Amino acid sequence: MTALRTGLVLAVLLGLADVAQPFSGGDFPPMGVAIAGAALGLITIGSAVYAWRGNRIATVAVVVTRLLSALSAVPAFFVPDVPAAARIAAAAICALTVAAVALVSPGLRKPLPA
Repeated sequence: MTALRTGLVLAVLLGLADVAQPFSGGDFPPMGVAIAGAALGLITIGSAVYAWRGNRIATVAVVVTRLLSALSAVPAFFVPDVPAAARIAAAAICALTVAAVALVSPGLRKPLPA
C-alpha cells in the first residue's frame, strides 16, 4: 500500500509539472503538445484522488495518462534542434514515469481472498 501511495504522489507531481507546461513560455514543447500534456496532467491529478481511495479504474487512468504523457516527451530525442536541457527534462520525465507506473501497477491486482 505504501508503494502505491508513493507512486500516486509521484504521478501527481508529474501531473502538476504537465499542467505548468503551457505557462513556461518556452518553445519546447510546442504549444499543442503542452496543452495536451496539461489535459493529461489534470486527468492524472483527478484520477489519483480516487485511486488513493482504492478505485481500480482511477488507478488505470493514472497509469494510462502518465504513459501517454511520457510518450509525448519521446520526440525530443529524435527531432533536430531540441536544446540539451529539453532532452534532459524529457529523459527525467520518462524515468520518473517508469518509476511511478512501477509503483502504482501492483495496485491494479485484485486482493487475495481472505
